[in-house]
Amino acid sequence: MLSSASRCLSILLAVLLAQTSLAPAQKQPAPQPPQQPTQQKEPSDTLEPGPAPPPGTVLFNRNINQEQTPQPPAQQPAPEKELVTPTDAERASLTFTAYDLALHISPATSHLAAHAQFTVKNTGPSPLPRLALQLSSTLHWESVTLRTAGSTQPLTFAEHPLDTDADHTGQATEAVITLPQPLAPGTTLDLTAIYSGEIPFSAERLERIGAPLDKAAAADWDAITPSLTALRGFGNVLWYPTASPSILLGDGAKLFQALGQAKLRQSPATISLRLTVEYTGEAPAAAWFCGRREVFHTIPENPGTSVTDTPGLATAEFSPRTLGFRIPSLFIVPTDATATDNMLLSAITQQPNVLPSYNAGLQLVRPLLSDWLGPNPLEPLILLDHPGQPFEDNALLVAPMHAADAASLAPLLAHSLTHAWFYSSHPWLNEGVAQFMTLLWVERNQGRNAALAQLHQQVNTLALAEPQITGTSDPATTGQSLIEAHDETTYCGTKSAAVLWMLRSLTGDAALKHALALYRDTAARSPKEDADSHAFQRTLEQASGRDLGWFFDDWVYRDRGLPDLSILNVTPRDLSTGGKTSWLVSVEVHNDGYAAAEVPITVRSGTLTKTEFLRLPGRATASTRVLFEGIPAEVIVNDGTIPEQTTPTHTRKLTLTQTTN
Repeated sequence: MLSSASRCLSILLAVLLAQTSLAPAQKQPAPQPPQQPTQQKEPSDTLEPGPAPPPGTVLFNRNINQEQTPQPPAQQPAPEKELVTPTDAERASLTFTAYDLALHISPATSHLAAHAQFTVKNTGPSPLPRLALQLSSTLHWESVTLRTAGSTQPLTFAEHPLDTDADHTGQATEAVITLPQPLAPGTTLDLTAIYSGEIPFSAERLERIGAPLDKAAAADWDAITPSLTALRGFGNVLWYPTASPSILLGDGAKLFQALGQAKLRQSPATISLRLTVEYTGEAPAAAWFCGRREVFHTIPENPGTSVTDTPGLATAEFSPRTLGFRIPSLFIVPTDATATDNMLLSAITQQPNVLPSYNAGLQLVRPLLSDWLGPNPLEPLILLDHPGQPFEDNALLVAPMHAADAASLAPLLAHSLTHAWFYSSHPWLNEGVAQFMTLLWVERNQGRNAALAQLHQQVNTLALAEPQITGTSDPATTGQSLIEAHDETTYCGTKSAAVLWMLRSLTGDAALKHALALYRDTAARSPKEDADSHAFQRTLEQASGRDLGWFFDDWVYRDRGLPDLSILNVTPRDLSTGGKTSWLVSVEVHNDGYAAAEVPITVRSGTLTKTEFLRLPGRATASTRVLFEGIPAEVIVNDGTIPEQTTPTHTRKLTLTQTTN
């Protein structure tokens, strides 16, 4: 199981690298032999299927006996000419706007054959004379065809290896495709590709930079095997066509940044899958594609023979949907596992003894989520028991299950179960609410100070990542707004959780609870409302009766960095009369940052406290007065609710004695 601070791949690999004894070093590119352009085969020579078959139809017309599968004729190479290597700018200019995938998988041999239809768009500033498409180095391109209205045109391409840690092998097979005419900026092409090969286990990219073998194996566990097919996509294994500059783990955080950018850029794309899996004996149980589950339809080859010896095909179809903020992933699980399925949890594991503890842990978390988000989840949490480092896609969690008591499992499950309870197409809300619920669980069971301490620990990394804005006329242009955030570890999780914690302080628990539950239900019914980036603000303003435009403008729609608060002056005045102790404390505060904040100002004496709130615009000074029924001993500005560039609290001690009136 994993904590909320270790859910993203960037954190997992960063921790892995930190544990290695060698500092990350860039790989030396492998020598590449001269490449010859390969002539594209005609579609009739390939395994290309016809129209999409209904569930239960065999894809690719492959016979289960591979010896009887007719082999396509050998390709005729095009006249030899020098390969023109694409630039990184050309690679970065391609955005995929649609995928229609058909896969034929043989787990016994780790083999994959694919027929992929996809649409690419030139989102760069210049025309593209060629396309550079990439697959894992263990896969190879067989054909690429241009589809136009009523016709197809085979395209000439050349393969060559490309060093990149976007794939677990540390290399990709790149097809450099010659276009009939350059692809203009803003225009699209519809393409069809046939490719095939094996996807075995590989941790080559991590072993090259000195990672211990056990750590590398725990991080890079993607493979097609009889026990599990696990394909996590770009950043782990390139099992579908992609386009990206070469990215190496030794080059700072570029791989992690590229992951977030790919999710954000391709989130509007549509994606569908028709899947065929060869099996012998028991058919596979189910498949999960982009977090969605489908059961298989089976076609045994010899129905009269015993189950243990019967080969067959299992098919499943995933209808087109918007990809969303994710990397396409595919998991296929066998039948030799114990499954539990109820309203909260759908788990597949070979350790049935751990299931009661997990169900009990979920029941502990349920009252919190019901109170804040609605009475019931939108779907059950799907938990696939796997010994490698965890992977999460909304309500799908692939992670190791272990024996533990319910109380220790509950805080770990709070984040994951929130994804089953709440969904938004906006990453800052989708991930932020999950981390916010984790903080609320800590507060409910360990107290507010423990929750704030956990929030502060996360904000420390946020302060390092936020832009250091000095003297610019438009500071919002230097940062990354939450609406356009693609860095999960810093913005889509930590900052968004801090934003929700501040909104709780601004509006109160009741209003925020009502807004989250109402937004959840409305977004589930109306994709248009869910897509509106201002919908949550409107919902919360209606629930609270407050104008929150100033807050969302500085913290959500734009990135103005973090506040930088300081106490300028504290002026206490004794108002005590008739034996009644009373002081009026004036507090002047300066905000040297650019983000506005509504800051708690607390006057304290022992256990007696009084708090007022002061709204501080960016680069401004403001003051407030606090009427305190006692002799004030200290003034505290910001109790940790507001994330800051430096310290999260500011204290001014007071030494006062009461005058006699």
